[in-house]
Amino acid sequence: MALVNQVLNIQYPIIQGGMGNISSAELAAAVSEAGGLGTIGCGTMDPETVENLIVQTKELTSKPFAVNIPINVTPYTEKLVQLVIDHGVPVVSLSAGNPQSILPHLSAAGITVIAIVSSVKHAKKAEAAGADILVAEGFEAAGINSPLELTTFTLIPQVVRQVQAPVVAAGGIGDGKGLAAALALGAQGVQIGTRLIATQEAPFHDEYKQTLLNADGTDTLVIGRTFNRPRRVLATPYAHHLDAHEHRGMTAEAYSEKTSEAFHIKGALEGDGENGFMNGGQIAGLIDSLPTVQSLLKEMVEEAETQFRTLSVNFSKSITPAPGKTF
Repeated sequence: MALVNQVLNIQYPIIQGGMGNISSAELAAAVSEAGGLGTIGCGTMDPETVENLIVQTKELTSKPFAVNIPINVTPYTEKLVQLVIDHGVPVVSLSAGNPQSILPHLSAAGITVIAIVSSVKHAKKAEAAGADILVAEGFEAAGINSPLELTTFTLIPQVVRQVQAPVVAAGGIGDGKGLAAALALGAQGVQIGTRLIATQEAPFHDEYKQTLLNADGTDTLVIGRTFNRPRRVLATPYAHHLDAHEHRGMTAEAYSEKTSEAFHIKGALEGDGENGFMNGGQIAGLIDSLPTVQSLLKEMVEEAETQFRTLSVNFSKSITPAPGKTF
């Protein structure tokens, strides 16, 4: 089996998660330039806007990058598929829907396809449909999530045991220890999102970044369970407002309207936590700095290497019987 970084032609096995309508060419290019795989998330953006982001990303980096198509979120799935084919995008990730009808067209165009899954069942179906890489995402992750609520620690080894395709771990990962843990569980790499928001190149509002810096592990909130559409967000006033209204009988239509990308933009790009939401994963509790993307990825890999060396020594000591004792 080829390794994830070999399949994707990248230096580090670190992928940027799709960020919907707040995606930027600057951040995607910075991740690719730093040795990972940058990603443009289509969200609900129209094909012309996505095309402009693809062109801008190509101008900023000659290295591989990906486009994320959220199948059941965007109303432009077919047009976006043709768009990435026309522009020769090297990697496409598919999420929020069944990739079976889309995958063959992308594969036939020579595009490496990543499928984002949340269970063994979904992983096996995506592999059978031809996915080259599977990103198994736990419920710790930011943004739209799976109602199955499997955690990364339990999901990854289950998926790895049941598929042959390379597996990448996502959800609750943002440092070298998380990278090492994912590899120990059988994954070949990680996908990160929340941690990349708190970087110097990320073109998001300072209030968004500061909210992350101030957050601890309990400062995220899952809204939308009532409608079987959970979303993990930072616990801002707007998020608490939505949560309260949901439990007082908000309609599904009202929830959809209040969690549209317009309110995402208001929170993330305008920094208005009173009138818009900010996606955020549980890894927020570990974020306490605003590094460059390059230094973040480099430090993650170096910390993972150090962690493995330390674990090897400590594990050997932990299984060595004390003098005069036997198991």
